[in-house]
Amino acid sequence: MVTGKTGIRKDRERAGRLVVVSNRVADPKRDRKAGGLAVAVGETLEATGGGWFGWSGEVTPDAHKLKPVIRLVDGIYIVTIDLTSEELDGYYFGFSNQCLWPLLHYRVDLVHFEQKYYDKYKIVNRRFASALAKFLGPNDIIWIHDLHLIPMAAELRQHRCKQPIGFFLHVPFPPPEVVATLPRHHDLFKDLMAYDLLGFQTQRDARCFRTYAMQELGAKRLEDGSLETADRRVQCDAFPAGIDVDSFAELSTNAEARKQIAFLRESIGKRALVVGVDRLDYSKGLTQRLTAYGEFLRRYPENRNKVVLMQVTPPSRETLESYARIRRELDRLEGAINGEFGEMNWTPVRYLRRAISRSRLAALYRASRVGLVTPLRDGMNLVAKEYVVAQDESDPGVLILSRFAGAAESMGRALIVNPYDVEQVAYALQMAIHMPLEERRERHQALLATIKKEDVHAWSRAFLTRLQEARPGFGGTLPLDRSNEPSRPARKKAPPKAS
Repeated sequence: MVTGKTGIRKDRERAGRLVVVSNRVADPKRDRKAGGLAVAVGETLEATGGGWFGWSGEVTPDAHKLKPVIRLVDGIYIVTIDLTSEELDGYYFGFSNQCLWPLLHYRVDLVHFEQKYYDKYKIVNRRFASALAKFLGPNDIIWIHDLHLIPMAAELRQHRCKQPIGFFLHVPFPPPEVVATLPRHHDLFKDLMAYDLLGFQTQRDARCFRTYAMQELGAKRLEDGSLETADRRVQCDAFPAGIDVDSFAELSTNAEARKQIAFLRESIGKRALVVGVDRLDYSKGLTQRLTAYGEFLRRYPENRNKVVLMQVTPPSRETLESYARIRRELDRLEGAINGEFGEMNWTPVRYLRRAISRSRLAALYRASRVGLVTPLRDGMNLVAKEYVVAQDESDPGVLILSRFAGAAESMGRALIVNPYDVEQVAYALQMAIHMPLEERRERHQALLATIKKEDVHAWSRAFLTRLQEARPGFGGTLPLDRSNEPSRPARKKAPPKAS
Protein backbone atom coordinates (compact mmCIF):
# COMPACT_ATOMS: atom_id res chain seq x y z
CA MET A 1 0.00 0.00 0.00
CA VAL A 2 1.28 3.50 -0.83
CA THR A 3 1.15 5.81 2.16
CA GLY A 4 0.49 9.52 1.94
CA LYS A 5 2.94 12.25 2.86
CA THR A 6 0.91 13.13 5.94
CA GLY A 7 1.40 9.66 7.40
CA ILE A 8 5.15 9.73 6.79
CA ARG A 9 5.48 13.24 8.21
CA LYS A 10 3.65 12.29 11.39
CA ASP A 11 5.60 9.05 11.83
CA ARG A 12 9.01 10.56 11.27
CA GLU A 13 8.56 13.01 14.13
CA ARG A 14 8.62 10.09 16.53
CA ALA A 15 11.71 9.73 18.69
CA GLY A 16 14.19 7.23 17.38
CA ARG A 17 13.28 5.46 14.15
CA LEU A 18 15.81 3.10 12.61
CA VAL A 19 16.30 3.63 8.86
CA VAL A 20 18.18 0.87 7.02
CA VAL A 21 19.69 1.57 3.59
CA SER A 22 21.01 -1.19 1.31
CA ASN A 23 21.34 -1.86 -2.39
CA ARG A 24 18.40 -4.27 -2.32
CA VAL A 25 15.50 -4.06 0.12
CA ALA A 26 14.47 -7.11 2.13
CA ASP A 27 10.90 -8.35 2.28
CA PRO A 28 10.07 -8.08 6.01
CA LYS A 29 8.11 -11.35 6.11
CA ARG A 30 9.88 -13.63 3.66
CA ASP A 31 13.47 -12.55 4.36
CA ARG A 32 13.15 -12.69 8.13
CA LYS A 33 12.33 -16.36 7.70
CA ALA A 34 15.36 -16.76 5.46
CA GLY A 35 17.71 -15.02 7.90
CA GLY A 36 20.28 -12.29 7.41
CA LEU A 37 19.91 -8.55 7.88
CA ALA A 38 16.11 -8.72 7.96
CA VAL A 39 16.32 -10.81 11.13
CA ALA A 40 18.90 -8.50 12.66
CA VAL A 41 16.89 -5.31 12.33
CA GLY A 42 13.32 -6.54 11.92
CA GLU A 43 12.22 -6.14 15.53
CA THR A 44 13.81 -2.69 15.86
CA LEU A 45 12.19 -1.51 12.63
CA GLU A 46 8.79 -2.68 13.83
CA ALA A 47 9.22 -1.15 17.28
CA THR A 48 10.25 2.26 15.92
CA GLY A 49 8.05 2.43 12.83
CA GLY A 50 11.29 2.60 10.90
CA GLY A 51 12.04 2.20 7.23
CA TRP A 52 14.13 0.31 4.70
CA PHE A 53 15.38 2.17 1.63
CA GLY A 54 17.06 0.87 -1.53
CA TRP A 55 16.85 -0.14 -5.17
CA SER A 56 13.60 -1.83 -6.18
CA GLY A 57 15.37 -4.36 -8.40
CA GLU A 58 13.53 -2.87 -11.39
CA VAL A 59 14.95 -1.08 -14.43
CA THR A 60 12.79 1.49 -16.15
CA PRO A 61 13.05 4.00 -19.00
CA ASP A 62 10.15 5.94 -17.45
CA ALA A 63 11.45 9.01 -15.61
CA HIS A 64 8.31 9.13 -13.45
CA LYS A 65 9.25 5.76 -11.95
CA LEU A 66 12.53 7.17 -10.68
CA LYS A 67 10.58 8.69 -7.81
CA PRO A 68 10.46 6.62 -4.59
CA VAL A 69 7.60 4.20 -4.03
CA ILE A 70 6.56 3.90 -0.39
CA ARG A 71 4.73 0.92 1.12
CA LEU A 72 3.78 0.26 4.72
CA VAL A 73 4.32 -3.42 5.55
CA ASP A 74 3.66 -4.60 9.12
CA GLY A 75 4.46 -1.14 10.46
CA ILE A 76 7.70 -0.82 8.47
CA TYR A 77 8.11 1.72 5.66
CA ILE A 78 9.56 0.08 2.55
CA VAL A 79 10.93 2.79 0.26
CA THR A 80 12.24 1.70 -3.15
CA ILE A 81 13.45 3.46 -6.25
CA ASP A 82 14.09 2.19 -9.79
CA LEU A 83 17.27 2.52 -11.85
CA THR A 84 17.69 3.31 -15.53
CA SER A 85 19.52 0.74 -17.64
CA GLU A 86 22.52 3.09 -17.91
CA GLU A 87 22.62 3.45 -14.12
CA LEU A 88 22.42 -0.31 -13.63
CA ASP A 89 25.31 -0.88 -16.04
CA GLY A 90 27.53 1.79 -14.47
CA TYR A 91 26.61 1.75 -10.76
CA TYR A 92 26.00 -1.96 -10.28
CA PHE A 93 27.62 -4.08 -12.99
CA GLY A 94 30.36 -1.57 -13.69
CA PHE A 95 31.75 0.08 -10.58
CA SER A 96 30.35 -2.14 -7.82
CA ASN A 97 30.98 -5.51 -9.49
CA GLN A 98 33.95 -4.87 -11.78
CA CYS A 99 35.86 -2.42 -9.57
CA LEU A 100 34.97 -2.56 -5.89
CA TRP A 101 34.17 -6.27 -5.57
CA PRO A 102 37.50 -7.54 -6.98
CA LEU A 103 39.48 -4.75 -5.28
CA LEU A 104 38.07 -5.46 -1.82
CA HIS A 105 38.67 -9.19 -2.33
CA TYR A 106 42.36 -8.50 -3.10
CA ARG A 107 41.96 -9.29 -6.84
CA VAL A 108 43.62 -6.23 -8.34
CA ASP A 109 44.18 -8.19 -11.57
CA LEU A 110 40.41 -8.32 -12.15
CA VAL A 111 39.64 -4.66 -11.50
CA HIS A 112 38.25 -2.97 -14.61
CA PHE A 113 37.94 0.76 -13.96
CA GLU A 114 36.19 3.14 -16.35
CA GLN A 115 35.43 6.74 -15.44
CA LYS A 116 31.87 6.38 -16.70
CA TYR A 117 31.29 3.57 -14.19
CA TYR A 118 32.44 5.76 -11.33
CA ASP A 119 30.36 8.70 -12.55
CA LYS A 120 27.18 6.58 -12.59
CA TYR A 121 28.02 5.15 -9.17
CA LYS A 122 28.24 8.67 -7.74
CA ILE A 123 25.07 9.79 -9.56
CA VAL A 124 23.02 6.89 -8.17
CA ASN A 125 24.27 7.50 -4.64
CA ARG A 126 23.45 11.20 -5.02
CA ARG A 127 19.95 10.44 -6.28
CA PHE A 128 19.31 7.90 -3.53
CA ALA A 129 20.48 10.39 -0.89
CA SER A 130 18.26 13.14 -2.27
CA ALA A 131 15.23 10.83 -2.14
CA LEU A 132 16.10 9.48 1.31
CA ALA A 133 16.68 12.93 2.85
CA LYS A 134 13.03 13.85 2.23
CA PHE A 135 11.91 10.78 4.15
CA LEU A 136 14.12 11.27 7.22
CA GLY A 137 12.98 12.72 10.53
CA PRO A 138 15.23 14.67 12.93
CA ASN A 139 15.50 11.79 15.42
CA ASP A 140 16.18 8.99 12.95
CA ILE A 141 19.24 6.77 13.17
CA ILE A 142 20.57 5.62 9.79
CA TRP A 143 22.39 2.34 9.07
CA ILE A 144 23.86 2.04 5.56
CA HIS A 145 25.17 -1.24 4.17
CA ASP A 146 27.95 -2.40 1.91
CA LEU A 147 30.13 -1.36 -0.98
CA HIS A 148 27.35 -0.10 -3.26
CA LEU A 149 26.63 2.88 -0.99
CA ILE A 150 29.98 4.15 0.29
CA PRO A 151 29.26 7.82 -0.66
CA MET A 152 25.76 7.91 0.89
CA ALA A 153 26.66 9.66 4.15
CA ALA A 154 28.65 12.37 2.37
CA GLU A 155 25.70 12.97 0.06
CA LEU A 156 23.24 13.05 2.97
CA ARG A 157 25.44 15.60 4.77
CA GLN A 158 25.04 17.81 1.69
CA HIS A 159 21.33 17.79 2.51
CA ARG A 160 22.16 18.96 6.06
CA CYS A 161 21.39 15.61 7.61
CA LYS A 162 22.81 15.70 11.14
CA GLN A 163 21.47 12.34 12.32
CA PRO A 164 23.87 9.54 13.37
CA ILE A 165 24.85 7.59 10.25
CA GLY A 166 26.61 4.24 10.43
CA PHE A 167 28.12 2.11 7.70
CA PHE A 168 28.79 -1.63 7.71
CA LEU A 169 31.04 -3.25 5.11
CA HIS A 170 30.03 -6.87 4.51
CA VAL A 171 33.16 -7.70 2.50
CA PRO A 172 36.87 -7.45 3.45
CA PHE A 173 38.88 -4.22 3.46
CA PRO A 174 42.38 -4.87 2.09
CA PRO A 175 45.72 -3.24 3.00
CA PRO A 176 46.44 0.33 1.78
CA GLU A 177 48.76 -0.77 -1.02
CA VAL A 178 45.89 -2.79 -2.54
CA VAL A 179 43.28 -0.05 -2.12
CA ALA A 180 45.63 2.53 -3.63
CA THR A 181 45.67 0.69 -6.97
CA LEU A 182 42.12 1.89 -7.67
CA PRO A 183 41.93 5.12 -9.69
CA ARG A 184 40.08 7.81 -7.71
CA HIS A 185 40.48 5.86 -4.46
CA HIS A 186 41.03 9.08 -2.45
CA ASP A 187 37.85 10.61 -3.81
CA LEU A 188 35.84 7.49 -3.00
CA PHE A 189 37.13 6.40 0.40
CA LYS A 190 37.36 9.86 1.93
CA ASP A 191 33.55 9.73 1.88
CA LEU A 192 33.74 7.11 4.62
CA MET A 193 34.87 9.88 6.95
CA ALA A 194 31.37 11.39 6.72
CA TYR A 195 29.96 8.55 8.84
CA ASP A 196 29.81 8.48 12.63
CA LEU A 197 30.60 4.77 12.89
CA LEU A 198 32.28 2.36 10.48
CA GLY A 199 31.77 -1.36 11.05
CA PHE A 200 33.94 -4.14 9.62
CA GLN A 201 33.69 -7.91 9.83
CA THR A 202 37.09 -8.48 11.47
CA GLN A 203 39.74 -6.64 13.46
CA ARG A 204 42.08 -7.19 10.50
CA ASP A 205 39.73 -5.27 8.20
CA ALA A 206 39.36 -2.45 10.75
CA ARG A 207 43.15 -2.21 11.10
CA CYS A 208 43.57 -2.06 7.33
CA PHE A 209 41.12 0.83 7.06
CA ARG A 210 42.70 2.76 9.94
CA THR A 211 46.11 2.38 8.30
CA TYR A 212 44.72 3.49 4.93
CA ALA A 213 42.99 6.51 6.48
CA MET A 214 46.17 7.61 8.24
CA GLN A 215 48.49 7.01 5.28
CA GLU A 216 46.29 8.17 2.43
CA LEU A 217 43.65 10.51 3.91
CA GLY A 218 45.80 12.22 6.54
CA ALA A 219 43.61 11.04 9.42
CA LYS A 220 44.86 11.02 12.99
CA ARG A 221 44.14 8.05 15.25
CA LEU A 222 42.91 9.05 18.71
CA GLU A 223 43.34 7.14 21.96
CA ASP A 224 39.88 5.57 21.76
CA GLY A 225 40.67 4.15 18.29
CA SER A 226 38.55 6.68 16.39
CA LEU A 227 39.89 8.60 13.40
CA GLU A 228 39.94 12.36 13.02
CA THR A 229 40.43 14.66 10.05
CA ALA A 230 40.20 18.45 9.95
CA ASP A 231 36.42 18.50 10.04
CA ARG A 232 35.23 15.00 10.99
CA ARG A 233 35.69 12.28 13.60
CA VAL A 234 34.59 8.70 12.92
CA GLN A 235 34.62 5.63 15.14
CA CYS A 236 35.87 2.43 13.57
CA ASP A 237 35.62 -1.13 14.89
CA ALA A 238 34.91 -4.78 14.12
CA PHE A 239 31.39 -6.17 14.52
CA PRO A 240 31.45 -9.83 13.40
CA ALA A 241 28.17 -10.71 11.71
CA GLY A 242 26.26 -13.74 12.97
CA ILE A 243 23.25 -15.89 12.17
CA ASP A 244 19.86 -16.55 13.78
CA VAL A 245 21.00 -19.63 15.69
CA ASP A 246 17.64 -20.88 16.97
CA SER A 247 15.78 -20.65 13.66
CA PHE A 248 18.54 -22.38 11.69
CA ALA A 249 18.86 -25.13 14.29
CA GLU A 250 15.12 -25.71 13.97
CA LEU A 251 15.44 -25.92 10.18
CA SER A 252 17.97 -28.72 10.54
CA THR A 253 15.82 -30.85 12.87
CA ASN A 254 12.22 -30.40 11.74
CA ALA A 255 10.16 -33.01 9.91
CA GLU A 256 11.19 -31.79 6.45
CA ALA A 257 14.87 -31.94 7.43
CA ARG A 258 14.51 -35.50 8.74
CA LYS A 259 12.92 -36.51 5.46
CA GLN A 260 15.72 -34.93 3.43
CA ILE A 261 18.42 -36.49 5.62
CA ALA A 262 16.90 -39.95 5.19
CA PHE A 263 16.85 -39.43 1.41
CA LEU A 264 20.52 -38.32 1.39
CA ARG A 265 21.66 -41.26 3.45
CA GLU A 266 19.79 -43.67 1.21
CA SER A 267 21.41 -42.01 -1.81
CA ILE A 268 25.03 -42.12 -0.63
CA GLY A 269 24.84 -45.23 1.55
CA LYS A 270 27.45 -45.44 4.31
CA ARG A 271 29.83 -43.08 2.54
CA ALA A 272 31.02 -39.95 4.33
CA LEU A 273 29.47 -36.80 2.87
CA VAL A 274 31.61 -33.69 2.35
CA VAL A 275 29.59 -30.56 1.58
CA GLY A 276 30.50 -27.23 0.01
CA VAL A 277 27.96 -24.44 -0.55
CA ASP A 278 29.03 -21.26 -2.35
CA ARG A 279 27.64 -19.03 -5.03
CA LEU A 280 29.72 -18.91 -8.20
CA ASP A 281 32.46 -16.38 -7.51
CA TYR A 282 36.24 -16.21 -7.87
CA SER A 283 36.59 -15.28 -4.19
CA LYS A 284 35.23 -18.67 -3.06
CA GLY A 285 38.22 -20.82 -4.03
CA LEU A 286 36.06 -23.35 -5.88
CA THR A 287 38.62 -24.57 -8.40
CA GLN A 288 41.26 -24.90 -5.67
CA ARG A 289 38.74 -26.87 -3.59
CA LEU A 290 37.99 -29.41 -6.29
CA THR A 291 41.70 -29.72 -7.05
CA ALA A 292 42.36 -30.43 -3.35
CA TYR A 293 39.59 -33.03 -3.26
CA GLY A 294 41.15 -34.79 -6.24
CA GLU A 295 44.52 -34.69 -4.46
CA PHE A 296 42.87 -36.17 -1.36
CA LEU A 297 41.59 -39.16 -3.34
CA ARG A 298 44.99 -39.54 -4.98
CA ARG A 299 47.06 -39.35 -1.75
CA TYR A 300 44.71 -41.33 0.48
CA PRO A 301 43.32 -44.11 -1.73
CA GLU A 302 41.71 -45.90 1.24
CA ASN A 303 38.92 -43.28 1.00
CA ARG A 304 37.92 -44.14 -2.55
CA ASN A 305 34.30 -45.29 -2.82
CA LYS A 306 33.86 -44.19 0.81
CA VAL A 307 33.48 -40.40 0.40
CA VAL A 308 31.23 -38.14 -1.71
CA LEU A 309 31.70 -34.38 -2.24
CA MET A 310 28.41 -32.53 -2.73
CA GLN A 311 29.18 -29.07 -4.13
CA VAL A 312 26.22 -26.66 -4.41
CA THR A 313 27.06 -23.61 -6.53
CA PRO A 314 24.21 -21.31 -7.61
CA PRO A 315 25.06 -19.19 -10.68
CA SER A 316 26.10 -15.57 -10.19
CA ARG A 317 26.90 -12.69 -12.58
CA GLU A 318 27.33 -15.11 -15.48
CA THR A 319 27.34 -12.27 -17.99
CA LEU A 320 30.85 -11.37 -16.73
CA GLU A 321 33.65 -13.33 -18.40
CA SER A 322 35.56 -13.87 -15.13
CA TYR A 323 32.58 -15.82 -13.79
CA ALA A 324 32.03 -17.75 -16.99
CA ARG A 325 35.68 -18.90 -16.82
CA ILE A 326 35.16 -20.28 -13.31
CA ARG A 327 32.12 -22.25 -14.41
CA ARG A 328 34.00 -23.79 -17.35
CA GLU A 329 36.90 -24.77 -15.08
CA LEU A 330 34.56 -26.30 -12.49
CA ASP A 331 32.87 -28.34 -15.21
CA ARG A 332 36.28 -29.56 -16.36
CA LEU A 333 37.46 -30.49 -12.86
CA GLU A 334 34.24 -32.32 -12.01
CA GLY A 335 34.56 -34.41 -15.17
CA ALA A 336 38.26 -35.09 -14.59
CA ILE A 337 37.79 -36.26 -10.98
CA ASN A 338 34.76 -38.41 -11.73
CA GLY A 339 36.50 -39.84 -14.78
CA GLU A 340 39.71 -40.69 -12.91
CA PHE A 341 38.22 -42.11 -9.70
CA GLY A 342 34.54 -42.90 -10.32
CA GLU A 343 33.14 -46.41 -10.40
CA MET A 344 29.89 -47.94 -11.59
CA ASN A 345 28.35 -47.47 -8.15
CA TRP A 346 30.22 -44.35 -7.01
CA THR A 347 30.36 -40.76 -8.28
CA PRO A 348 33.05 -38.92 -6.26
CA VAL A 349 31.72 -35.40 -7.01
CA ARG A 350 28.08 -34.37 -7.17
CA TYR A 351 27.87 -30.84 -8.50
CA LEU A 352 24.61 -28.86 -8.29
CA ARG A 353 24.63 -25.70 -10.43
CA ARG A 354 21.51 -24.22 -8.86
CA ALA A 355 20.22 -22.79 -5.60
CA ILE A 356 18.41 -25.02 -3.12
CA SER A 357 16.10 -24.02 -0.27
CA ARG A 358 17.42 -23.15 3.17
CA SER A 359 15.58 -26.12 4.64
CA ARG A 360 17.35 -28.48 2.23
CA LEU A 361 20.66 -26.77 2.95
CA ALA A 362 20.19 -27.27 6.69
CA ALA A 363 19.48 -30.96 6.12
CA LEU A 364 22.51 -31.27 3.83
CA TYR A 365 24.76 -29.75 6.50
CA ARG A 366 23.39 -32.03 9.22
CA ALA A 367 23.83 -35.17 7.11
CA SER A 368 27.47 -34.42 6.26
CA ARG A 369 30.67 -35.52 7.97
CA VAL A 370 32.68 -32.52 6.73
CA GLY A 371 31.86 -28.91 5.91
CA LEU A 372 34.38 -27.55 3.40
CA VAL A 373 34.44 -23.73 3.58
CA THR A 374 37.59 -22.60 1.79
CA PRO A 375 37.22 -19.12 0.25
CA LEU A 376 40.32 -17.34 -0.99
CA ARG A 377 38.98 -14.21 0.74
CA ASP A 378 35.67 -13.59 2.50
CA GLY A 379 34.22 -10.89 4.70
CA MET A 380 32.73 -13.36 7.19
CA ASN A 381 31.21 -16.44 5.51
CA LEU A 382 28.05 -17.34 7.36
CA VAL A 383 27.93 -20.80 5.75
CA ALA A 384 30.63 -21.81 8.24
CA LYS A 385 28.39 -20.79 11.15
CA GLU A 386 25.28 -22.39 9.65
CA TYR A 387 27.19 -25.66 9.20
CA VAL A 388 28.15 -25.81 12.88
CA VAL A 389 24.66 -24.91 14.11
CA ALA A 390 23.05 -27.61 11.95
CA GLN A 391 25.12 -30.44 13.43
CA ASP A 392 23.88 -33.23 15.69
CA GLU A 393 25.70 -32.44 18.95
CA SER A 394 25.98 -36.15 19.80
CA ASP A 395 27.70 -36.97 16.49
CA PRO A 396 28.83 -33.70 14.85
CA GLY A 397 30.65 -33.17 11.60
CA VAL A 398 33.94 -31.30 11.25
CA LEU A 399 34.37 -27.82 9.78
CA ILE A 400 37.35 -27.16 7.52
CA LEU A 401 37.72 -23.39 7.26
CA SER A 402 39.95 -21.09 5.23
CA ARG A 403 42.22 -18.84 7.26
CA PHE A 404 41.17 -16.05 4.86
CA ALA A 405 37.49 -16.18 5.82
CA GLY A 406 36.50 -13.57 8.38
CA ALA A 407 34.89 -16.33 10.45
CA ALA A 408 38.33 -17.82 11.13
CA GLU A 409 39.13 -14.93 13.48
CA SER A 410 36.79 -16.40 16.13
CA MET A 411 36.41 -20.03 14.99
CA GLY A 412 39.84 -21.40 15.83
CA ARG A 413 38.51 -24.86 16.72
CA ALA A 414 37.73 -25.55 13.09
CA LEU A 415 40.49 -27.11 11.02
CA ILE A 416 42.07 -23.92 9.69
CA VAL A 417 43.69 -24.26 6.26
CA ASN A 418 45.37 -22.26 3.53
CA PRO A 419 43.01 -22.75 0.54
CA TYR A 420 45.90 -22.20 -1.89
CA ASP A 421 47.74 -25.23 -0.41
CA VAL A 422 45.98 -28.20 -2.00
CA GLU A 423 48.10 -30.71 -0.07
CA GLN A 424 47.16 -29.10 3.25
CA VAL A 425 43.46 -29.12 2.38
CA ALA A 426 43.74 -32.76 1.29
CA TYR A 427 45.35 -33.63 4.63
CA ALA A 428 42.64 -31.71 6.51
CA LEU A 429 40.02 -33.80 4.69
CA GLN A 430 41.81 -36.95 5.82
CA MET A 431 41.91 -35.66 9.41
CA ALA A 432 38.26 -34.62 9.41
CA ILE A 433 36.86 -37.86 7.97
CA HIS A 434 38.80 -40.01 10.44
CA MET A 435 38.59 -37.73 13.49
CA PRO A 436 37.53 -39.53 16.71
CA LEU A 437 34.06 -38.76 18.07
CA GLU A 438 35.38 -37.23 21.32
CA GLU A 439 37.49 -34.67 19.45
CA ARG A 440 34.65 -33.87 17.06
CA ARG A 441 32.36 -33.16 20.01
CA GLU A 442 34.91 -30.97 21.78
CA ARG A 443 35.56 -28.87 18.68
CA HIS A 444 31.85 -28.53 17.93
CA GLN A 445 30.95 -27.44 21.46
CA ALA A 446 33.60 -24.71 21.43
CA LEU A 447 32.51 -23.45 18.01
CA LEU A 448 28.82 -23.48 18.88
CA ALA A 449 29.39 -21.48 22.09
CA THR A 450 31.12 -18.74 20.11
CA ILE A 451 28.44 -18.66 17.41
CA LYS A 452 25.68 -18.33 20.02
CA LYS A 453 27.50 -15.47 21.71
CA GLU A 454 28.04 -13.65 18.39
CA ASP A 455 24.62 -14.28 16.85
CA VAL A 456 22.80 -11.94 14.48
CA HIS A 457 20.96 -10.17 17.31
CA ALA A 458 24.17 -9.48 19.23
CA TRP A 459 25.72 -8.12 16.03
CA SER A 460 22.99 -5.58 15.28
CA ARG A 461 22.58 -4.64 18.94
CA ALA A 462 26.31 -3.98 19.35
CA PHE A 463 26.50 -1.86 16.20
CA LEU A 464 23.39 0.22 16.87
CA THR A 465 24.36 0.81 20.50
CA ARG A 466 27.75 2.15 19.40
CA LEU A 467 26.13 4.25 16.70
CA GLN A 468 23.87 5.98 19.19
CA GLU A 469 26.81 6.56 21.54
CA ALA A 470 28.78 8.14 18.69
CA ARG A 471 26.53 11.22 18.88
CA PRO A 472 26.33 12.30 22.56
CA GLY A 473 23.21 14.34 23.26
CA PHE A 474 21.37 13.16 20.16
CA GLY A 475 17.62 13.01 20.83
CA GLY A 476 16.72 9.70 19.14
CA THR A 477 16.94 6.36 20.94
CA LEU A 478 16.25 2.81 19.79
CA PRO A 479 14.69 -0.01 21.86
CA LEU A 480 17.75 -2.25 22.05
CA ASP A 481 17.59 -3.47 25.66
CA ARG A 482 17.62 -7.30 25.77
CA SER A 483 18.19 -7.59 29.51
CA ASN A 484 15.54 -10.29 29.81
CA GLU A 485 17.26 -12.58 27.33
CA PRO A 486 18.87 -15.75 28.76
CA SER A 487 22.59 -15.36 29.27
CA ARG A 488 24.85 -16.74 26.56
CA PRO A 489 27.64 -19.23 27.32
CA ALA A 490 31.01 -17.58 27.88
CA ARG A 491 33.40 -17.88 24.96
CA LYS A 492 36.35 -20.16 25.62
CA LYS A 493 39.82 -19.16 24.62
CA ALA A 494 40.65 -21.11 21.47
CA PRO A 495 43.75 -23.33 21.54
CA PRO A 496 46.33 -23.01 18.74
CA LYS A 497 44.95 -23.48 15.24
CA ALA A 498 44.90 -26.95 13.77
CA SER A 499 46.27 -27.46 10.31
